[in-house]
Amino acid sequence: MKKKKLLKSGLVASLLITLLVFIDGCVPPEGTEGGGFDWTIIIFLALIFGVFYFLMIRPQRKRQKEHQELVQELRRGDKVITAGGIYGVIENLSEDSIVLKIESGATFRIARSSVVGRREK
Repeated sequence: MKKKKLLKSGLVASLLITLLVFIDGCVPPEGTEGGGFDWTIIIFLALIFGVFYFLMIRPQRKRQKEHQELVQELRRGDKVITAGGIYGVIENLSEDSIVLKIESGATFRIARSSVVGRREK
């Protein structure tokens, strides 16, 4: 929770700074004529996008890759946890679904992608 709050406040701060840079770049300083192109705006935007990439996009891709590997490595008999919080043992696997057996002995079919983790045996 604290990490999300920190990330959200960082996003707001960076957006405000970007807005201030654009406003400052739109009005030429007094006593100058026209002037040339200001490269600091482009550099600043590149830095902002770089920060967004390393703080948001890259970690999300890493989590997606780990989840994809987990889903591909599932085997019969693995103890798993679903996205809905259901604990069970894999009874049968198909290309896109899993038959899961829960503690009461009931079985049901779920999507492979809804498995979020393995439990220790």
